[in-house]
Amino acid sequence: MQLKHLRTLLSPQDGAAKVTCMAWSQNNAKFAVCTVDRVVLLYDEHGERRDKFSTKPADMKYGRKSYMVKGMAFSPDSTKIAIGQTDNIIYVYKIGEDWGDKKVICNKFIQTSAVTCLQWPAEYIIVFGLAEGKVRLANTKTNKSSTIYGTDSYVVSLTTNCSGKGILSGHADGTIVRYFFDDEGSGESQGKLVNHPCPPYALAWATNSIVAAGCDRRIVAYGKEGHVLQTFDYSRDPQEREFTTAAASPGGQSVVLGSYDRLRVLNWSPRRSIWEEAKPKEIANLYTVTALAWKRDGSRLCAGTLCGGVEQFDCCLRRSIYKNKFELTYVGPSQVIVKNLSSGTRVVLKSHYGYEVEEVKILGKERYLVAHTSDTLLLGDLNTNRLSEVAWQGSGGNEKYFFENENVCMIFNAGELTLVEYGSNDTLGSVRTEFMNPHLISVRINERHQRGMEDNKKLAYLVDIKTIAIVDLIGGYNIGTISHESRVDWLELNETGHKLLFRDRKLRLHLYDIESCTKTMILNFCSYVQWVPGSDVLVAQNRNSLCVWYNIEAPERVTMSSIRGDVIGLERGGGKTEVMVTEGVTTVAYTLDEGLIEFGTAIDDGNYTRATAFLETLEMTPETEAMWKTLSKLALEARQLHIAERCFSALGHVAKARFLHETNEIADQVSREYGGEGTDFYQVRARLAMLEKNYKLAEMIFLEQNAVEEAMDMYQELHRWDECIAVAEAKGHPALEKLRRDYYQWLMDTQQEERAGELQESQGDGLAAISLYLKAGLPAKAARLVLTREELLANTELVEHITTALIKGELYERAGDLFEKIRNPQRALECYCKGNAFMKAVELARLAFPVEVVRLEEAWGDHLVQQKQLDAAINHYIEARCSIKAIEAALGARQWKKAIYILDLQDRNTASKYYPRVAQHYASLQEYEIAEELYTKGDRTKDAIDMYTQAGRWEQAHKLAMKCMRPEDVSVLYITQAQEMEKQGKYREAERLYVTVEEPDLAITMFKKHKLYDDMIRLVGKHHPDLLSDTHLHLGKELEAEGRLQEAEYHYLEAQEWKATVNMYRSSGLWEEAYRVAKAHGGANAHKHVAYLWAKSLGGEAAVRLLNKLGLLEAAIDHAADNCSFEFAFELSRLALKHKTPEIHLRYALNLEDEGKFEEAEAEFIRAGKPKEAVLMFVHNQNWEAAQRVAEAHDPDSVAEVLVGQARGALEEKDFQKAEGLLLRAQRPGLALNYYKEAGLWSDALRICKDYVPGQLEALQEEYEREATKKGTRGVEGLVEQARQWEQAGEYSRAVDCYLKVRDSGSSSLMEKCWMKAAELSIKFLPPQRSLEVIRAVGPQLIGIGKHNAAAELYLNLDLVKEAIDAFIEGEEWNKAKRVAKELDPRYEDYVDQHYKEFLKNQGKVDSLVGVDVIAALDLYVEQGQWDKCIETATKQNYKILHKYVALYATHLIREGGSAQALALYVQHGAPANPQNFNIYKRIFTDMVSSPGTNSAEAYHSWADLRDVLFNLCENLVKSSEANSPAHEEFETMLLIAHYYATRSAAQSIKQLETVAARLSVSLLRHTQLLPADKAFYEAGIAAQAVGWENMAFIFLNRFLDLTDAIEEGTLDALDHSDFQDTDIPFEVPLPAKQHIPEAQREEVRDWVLTVSMDQRLEQVLPRDERGAYEASLVAASTGVRALPCLITGYPILRNKIEFKRPGKAANKDNWNKFLMAIKTSHSPVCQDVLKFISQWCGGLPSTSFSFQ
Repeated sequence: MQLKHLRTLLSPQDGAAKVTCMAWSQNNAKFAVCTVDRVVLLYDEHGERRDKFSTKPADMKYGRKSYMVKGMAFSPDSTKIAIGQTDNIIYVYKIGEDWGDKKVICNKFIQTSAVTCLQWPAEYIIVFGLAEGKVRLANTKTNKSSTIYGTDSYVVSLTTNCSGKGILSGHADGTIVRYFFDDEGSGESQGKLVNHPCPPYALAWATNSIVAAGCDRRIVAYGKEGHVLQTFDYSRDPQEREFTTAAASPGGQSVVLGSYDRLRVLNWSPRRSIWEEAKPKEIANLYTVTALAWKRDGSRLCAGTLCGGVEQFDCCLRRSIYKNKFELTYVGPSQVIVKNLSSGTRVVLKSHYGYEVEEVKILGKERYLVAHTSDTLLLGDLNTNRLSEVAWQGSGGNEKYFFENENVCMIFNAGELTLVEYGSNDTLGSVRTEFMNPHLISVRINERHQRGMEDNKKLAYLVDIKTIAIVDLIGGYNIGTISHESRVDWLELNETGHKLLFRDRKLRLHLYDIESCTKTMILNFCSYVQWVPGSDVLVAQNRNSLCVWYNIEAPERVTMSSIRGDVIGLERGGGKTEVMVTEGVTTVAYTLDEGLIEFGTAIDDGNYTRATAFLETLEMTPETEAMWKTLSKLALEARQLHIAERCFSALGHVAKARFLHETNEIADQVSREYGGEGTDFYQVRARLAMLEKNYKLAEMIFLEQNAVEEAMDMYQELHRWDECIAVAEAKGHPALEKLRRDYYQWLMDTQQEERAGELQESQGDGLAAISLYLKAGLPAKAARLVLTREELLANTELVEHITTALIKGELYERAGDLFEKIRNPQRALECYCKGNAFMKAVELARLAFPVEVVRLEEAWGDHLVQQKQLDAAINHYIEARCSIKAIEAALGARQWKKAIYILDLQDRNTASKYYPRVAQHYASLQEYEIAEELYTKGDRTKDAIDMYTQAGRWEQAHKLAMKCMRPEDVSVLYITQAQEMEKQGKYREAERLYVTVEEPDLAITMFKKHKLYDDMIRLVGKHHPDLLSDTHLHLGKELEAEGRLQEAEYHYLEAQEWKATVNMYRSSGLWEEAYRVAKAHGGANAHKHVAYLWAKSLGGEAAVRLLNKLGLLEAAIDHAADNCSFEFAFELSRLALKHKTPEIHLRYALNLEDEGKFEEAEAEFIRAGKPKEAVLMFVHNQNWEAAQRVAEAHDPDSVAEVLVGQARGALEEKDFQKAEGLLLRAQRPGLALNYYKEAGLWSDALRICKDYVPGQLEALQEEYEREATKKGTRGVEGLVEQARQWEQAGEYSRAVDCYLKVRDSGSSSLMEKCWMKAAELSIKFLPPQRSLEVIRAVGPQLIGIGKHNAAAELYLNLDLVKEAIDAFIEGEEWNKAKRVAKELDPRYEDYVDQHYKEFLKNQGKVDSLVGVDVIAALDLYVEQGQWDKCIETATKQNYKILHKYVALYATHLIREGGSAQALALYVQHGAPANPQNFNIYKRIFTDMVSSPGTNSAEAYHSWADLRDVLFNLCENLVKSSEANSPAHEEFETMLLIAHYYATRSAAQSIKQLETVAARLSVSLLRHTQLLPADKAFYEAGIAAQAVGWENMAFIFLNRFLDLTDAIEEGTLDALDHSDFQDTDIPFEVPLPAKQHIPEAQREEVRDWVLTVSMDQRLEQVLPRDERGAYEASLVAASTGVRALPCLITGYPILRNKIEFKRPGKAANKDNWNKFLMAIKTSHSPVCQDVLKFISQWCGGLPSTSFSFQ
């Protein structure tokens, strides 16, 4: 943003007279300045002074100069100014909206100390700071002030954020405090925010940070939580003084700070997120800036100074003019002022989120604003100044905007319609639609206020071309969907959004009522339709009729009048509504009945009195009647009963009018007596309920008031005795019995015997009820009553009486029911049959007369046929086995499938006559295949053939005919039929018949005979495609002969013979046609040729005119010349194109030259003005004399070329001397030079060069050398010779260059000699720098040909030690390289060693590498996979290196699945306590315990190895830093497990230790957190089973099966732990990743467990010992005491303990002795090994009574 000085509002004075404060009004219309003399000056927005007023002191006794004004602010409505004064008071002055309004004090707030600063951020709220450090709030509504927060330091500055919802105060101690009225969801903190280094007199709150400055001449920008973002330090600038004031732009994107003679501007950069300093505004003699005020729209900044001057500046980033009508001023990145240049009105367009406004457009008849930011869309209405900002993700500018509706903008983008209401910052709604026409979308936004509806916003739009959706935009839900049968082309809601009009493509107008969801078609042929503005009156046009619906609630009532033109619009104003109609060239206005429109409006506004008054002025017509009805309904709803009474009177509803009159009298009386609304009186409410026939509501109202009598009277008056009696019963009325008697009597008097009977029945008097029913002629009711009561059934006389009455009344079914009930089946059956109640008859017959069932079924079927219920009859005929009737019924009912089904069950003779009838049906449906099958079944194949023939399905007919006729007969039949068709002119049908019998040639002949060539061609193309072209050509010739040229053309062209067509037209003289055909079909130049021939045939002027017309004149001349018709060409060019004549002369000359007529050609060349061409012609023919003659006469410039040509001839004859002479005459020494070079005569070339072009000598010399190099040996020899010559001449530098250029792939010795010579010469004779370059060039060349020693010696000559070493290294001369490094530069010894190692590595010479670098050698062994050599070599190194490679090898083996080999490795080399090895040991352990086949005596050595490695590891851990760590404890547990496994394998080899092995398997279960649980339980269960511990075996194997199921499911959640409560077997164990036991063994276990559980002979309990605990559990559940495990069995030691030297190691004496005894008897080496290990582990054996020998 930049500041530009506009004007001086107030001129400065000579002395100090500072402007104390300034303020702009919120509406941008007023600007106030308070001067040192306490007067407030008021300016308008253009800077003109319009008003002023003086402020007043708090107390006049101290005088007018007793105070200073320190703060001033406008109210948010811009009609008041608050003034803060140092005499402890704030005054609020009302200044009014217009200039010159009287200024009055409307509020004053007295304080306890001086007011130092003041802001008015929101309505009624003034915030101010005091000298005592408090920040307070004054409420102008309550006239009270209160403290927001207090500090101990003077308030020096006060500012608000952009929204006015938060304040910042700066204090004299440098504190800056923040307070929010509403943090707007930012979550920023309140309270003390920053401690600024000096009092922050200049304080501004921008969008992204807080800017503070003061007397230390530093500007600091703080972040939202008080951290320093940026500092601008001017403390070392001698020109800068303290900062006195600051102001942030209204958009918060810029801050201006005032100091001495200067305004500094900071602009926020959103892209870099930092403040950037703009060029400061420096004004000499401005003095200190004391006040700053920024106009609310951001376009102006005013600065007040110490000398009392006020300067106004323009603030803008950029300005642009839009369409010469609007000025766009960008006052900040996110704020634009749009000014209408014609009217001067301004609109401030601002992004509330601080986004940068990218582009502003003014659309929609230049009324609406559209602008984009990165994340939002800004919209505005310039007329009403309503602006919106909605979230909008950029879509590449593909949006389309529609501004047809004044309240809402419609935006289409990618098939989505978004609605934005002007003035709202949220989208109103968004729907998917592909229809962007505004006529297919209707939006209504609060257009007419209605009773009870605050907000009414609705949208109607097309979902697809036939479906309309209506949406409530407030709730965002669908309130209606209309599916229409044809395409909708116009729709519109009425203003209240309750009705939708739409028109379809058939011009039918439909009305849809949204509340009742009903659609009504109200007009056909509708060409115009429109709602009358401000009402629900509808105007439409149907052909020559104008249709008006004054009451849309009655769409059938329409007022029609004739018009003679088309309706073009509606105009409403001045108390009348007119329909504008164009009649020819004039426009006629038809006035509508404003009264009727008025009625609708009055109804909508709820003014029923006005509506009544209006209706009374009208005569009674159908329209008026409809209006009276509407008004009556609404008046009743609104309880305006007098109006309702008037309506019913007008409508002639006397009863209702009288009833309402009585009701009104009651209401009026109540109103008079008691006051209030008479309509609320209960009698009035009850009578209104009665009027609506809601008697229950009326009863409820009466009973609420305990008016029981009135309720009963109401029902009696209405003769609703039941309800009356019910009320009396409910309330226990004393007259209840009398009421009942009266009711009965009344029924009898009114001859309502049925009702009386029902009454008697309800009172339990059955006989009386039956008597009454019979009297009333209702025997059915009597029968129903008798059937429900057994005692009445016993009365035979009564029953007989009833049955007689029933039969008499022909109620046979009911009589049958009664007979059946009294067990008279015969009579019942007769009655059922008479009454056609066949269902009951059949059911009864099945029980009582089974023989009759078949007859009844048939009768039932006959009855149904009579009733035309043929469909139902079919099944009954089938039941009755009447197949023929069933078939007839099925055919009659058109149940064809059923008929086929029945027919298929019949014999052939019966069925054959019906099949054709069914077939005819299917033939009529065009289901020919089914029909054919049925005809075939009915032996009517001929009919099937006829069917196919009539349907034109010749192929099927033919196929069928071939089945049942001989092929020749079929052919004869078809050909005959085809000839018949041909005679009738049915050629297509005939063709199909011919083709069907494969005689297409007959069809072709037929078409040819009748000259139907198109069909003929079609058939030829289909059946003889190879003859198609010939046929076209033949027809073309025939038609040409007949003179039918157009048709002939078509066939020629189809035969691709366009030339024949052109010739045909040419021979007929139809050149135009010939030209047309050639142009269309003859390629690029054919038409030109035809045009040329045409022109030639005309000749002279006519030819020129034709060619000009065709635009081919020039082309024709060229064509004539091309075809050697030079006379015609000359004629055309002479007549029309004279400038072409030289060109034709030239072409004629070239033609003559080609024919060898050189003299004539020469003349033509000269006429064409091309003498050079003549010269070249003679040169080409080597006629040098003629060439020279013509050149000298006509083209002197060509003389040299002639000489050159002659020279070329001399050269071809090898006459170099003559050639040189000619070329020098022609002054072309360069050419002589080139010719000598091409001939390889370099000496002559050098001579010529030296004599004539000495400047090129050097370059020629170099070229000669290059050429020599290229020529190989010969060239090389030349170079060597040249070099020797340079050497002899003392030109050593050139000699060296020559030697260096020698390249001979065949002789490396020659190259070496030359290069060495070059090196020698350079060392001897050339300067050191040059010799260094030569050596650096020669060295690599020598290395390249393998002369490493020579190269190294050269390098050493010039002390290039590194290069010499590199040469030796490259030649693999390692000793020489080492010697040179050692003797000349020891720094390079390591360099040589490193390269030697790399060399050995790369060559794979590991054995040699060992001597140089062991680690590298070992790594190489690892890379090559030579593990044995690696380990063997590592063994010779120290322990650490060995174990590094052992670990690597072990890891490799484990990856390869060789855990056993990895174990063997550690058995051999020991297990060090390196933490990095722990995972290897754990993995070996896990793989061992998970591997199959280890539960056997044979596995002992594997377990012993694992045990020994773990023992070695644990011993090493004890000595290491890992002693007693969790890892150590885990490995001790693993050692114990390995010991148990080894001991178990040893015990399995001796029969007498079987129980020891079993116990060990059981003991291992307590370690299932480290072992695969399923394997452990399986082994324990099988071991227990083997030694006969069936209880344990059952429990363990059952657990094993649960675990296998859990592994399948992938979770242990379903496991039941109840069997293992109070044991040390863990519940929380890892889920095994796979099954460790094969399926077969799992199945065996399943079978065994199932068998045992079925026997129920076992207790599912683990065995317990004397502790009451599980015998294998170390921990006693009752006491928690832990026993030691036995080293032999793992079981707890409870008594007879043998202790070992190592603490915690013990054995049970019995088990120990048993083990020793087994060893003695069996001499088992594995058991002896176990004892040996125990001895090592436990520090010796308890007794020496046993020897290992």
